Amino acid sequence: MSTLAFVLVIAAAVSHAAWNVIAHGVSRAGTPFLWWGAVGSTVVWAGAIPFTGGIGTDDLFAFALGVGVSGVLHVVYMAVLQRGYREGNLSTVYATARGTGPFLSVIVAVLLLGERPSVVALLGVAAIIIGVVAIGLVDRGRATRHGRGVDLGLVFGLLTGVAIAAYTIWDANAVRSWSLSPVAFMVGTTLLEIPFYTLGVRRRWGAVRMLWRTQWRRVVAFSILSPLSYILVLTAIQIAPVALVAPLREVSVVLVSLFGVFVLRESRPGWRIAASVVVAAGIVMLAL
Repeated sequence: MSTLAFVLVIAAAVSHAAWNVIAHGVSRAGTPFLWWGAVGSTVVWAGAIPFTGGIGTDDLFAFALGVGVSGVLHVVYMAVLQRGYREGNLSTVYATARGTGPFLSVIVAVLLLGERPSVVALLGVAAIIIGVVAIGLVDRGRATRHGRGVDLGLVFGLLTGVAIAAYTIWDANAVRSWSLSPVAFMVGTTLLEIPFYTLGVRRRWGAVRMLWRTQWRRVVAFSILSPLSYILVLTAIQIAPVALVAPLREVSVVLVSLFGVFVLRESRPGWRIAASVVVAAGIVMLAL
């Protein structure tokens, strides 16, 4: 992987970890938070489109199709992720999702996109996936929460991973095949998310207004960091294989896991830190 692509993905991972910590803090707000996130992201980043190559293509149909499908996939992803955060621990949901997503993305990239990573790169991919899954399974033994025999945090983490793989492969193919601008693509996606979330809050506008009054700082931070993290990934995908970019994003799991250990005081810190070291080893292999 080139140095530029590596730096882009690491920066994306830092941004991604930051907005996930922010989202976890207000996850109980549900759809009102997602509505503000979509609106804020669109407003914040729309002004950057003229300075980042416009939409990147003269084919308006291709652009509309790309962002249309992506918008639906991202709505599904965010809805499942937020539900998972309400049901389980931050590290469990986040790490399980981030392990499943790249695993499926690598398989699809190799089988359908024809990518052929080196042996060392694949070993790095394997280390990253093993590490994030290990973090995600830390709390499996505590799955009897609220009398349930199944840890819903784990279940929704897996479902989120499937959604991640779906939008990653679609978005990578769309941006590459139709030469779409990452910024315009991201803004188009968030713009199309607004009607979906508007339906979800149509009888809760009081909650929407209250959320802004009490959590506007987090809304603004999310509106900046969430699109930024994915714009950086889409840019990296244009110059590096999806099979390498998708797993490398998961350095964010290390950051979130450490946040869970030192700030949220989540259980079994030694296990979480050891698994994070395995992820770090995988990152080194990808950087070679």
